[in-house]
Amino acid sequence: MPLLSILDLVRVTQDADARTAMDNARDLAAHAENWDYNRIWIAEHHNMAGIASAATSLVIAHIAAGSKKIRVGAGGIMLPNHSPIVIAEQFGTLERLFPGRIDLGLGRAPGTDQITIRALRTTAEASERFPQDVMELQAFLGPLQPGQRVQAVPAAGTNVPLWILGSSHFGAMLAAELGLPYAFASHFAPAHLMSALQIYRSRFKPSDQLAKPYAMVGVNIIAADTDAEAERLATTQKMSFANLLRGTRMLSQPPIDDIDTYWSASEKAQAQNMLARSIVGSPDTVRTGIAALTAETGADELIIVSDVYDHKARLRSFELIASTQN
Repeated sequence: MPLLSILDLVRVTQDADARTAMDNARDLAAHAENWDYNRIWIAEHHNMAGIASAATSLVIAHIAAGSKKIRVGAGGIMLPNHSPIVIAEQFGTLERLFPGRIDLGLGRAPGTDQITIRALRTTAEASERFPQDVMELQAFLGPLQPGQRVQAVPAAGTNVPLWILGSSHFGAMLAAELGLPYAFASHFAPAHLMSALQIYRSRFKPSDQLAKPYAMVGVNIIAADTDAEAERLATTQKMSFANLLRGTRMLSQPPIDDIDTYWSASEKAQAQNMLARSIVGSPDTVRTGIAALTAETGADELIIVSDVYDHKARLRSFELIASTQN
């Protein structure tokens, strides 16, 4: 049975502003640790009005301060947007504040569009140095070396655990080469899930951080008391994917009765490809879906997106998901 974790999108909705979104993420973490979720991560996104986690390390601090034992981290930091020393400083500080609870997942995509990349004072080519930046960051978080003239204060010696995130074979190969845990983003890009896992496991080289491969699989799961209610709740996420395909950036929208009145046939086909690994339904449906996904992938851990509009309904979804594993 895999461990269960949470990827929180920190959604700004039509009824909840950015502060409420951050407080809801903090409240979710406090509940989730009582339901035995292993970790809660948030992701770096920029220029998206519906996501309140652009200042990722600050939101992590807010969430960690409202919980006691659950691990809290980035899933992930888009490293090409930053210098490694700054990320080391931020996450080393978080580790000093919340010892033994901080994770740092790293991605090489910018997490935004071309115009915003320029506003971030970076370039699309910055991703080409991702492997070198990961190793530099790892060194800053490791023990201070004799004669080291530049150090990330107070990060040196914290050894914040690093993860490589990916939706293609590149991340799988890098995670294997560096001996780091690997998280695959099959909650929005499932096409290469199985081949990426095979590459990661077959090429893995043990490291000081990790002796054997450790794979986490991202999955959308929405649970409710009935299949019909879960399907209705899932229309919020489906509308978000349709909006993404249209190039529109809207606040999260409340569920609707018939999603086919919202998206076109083309949008439906594209969105369903991106959401192909989703598990939506009653506890029995969710239990069956998790068992099948685990059997197929051999995942050590599942990191779950439950993109439900209403906060209480989202809490209920995560509670029901956890109950299926007891």
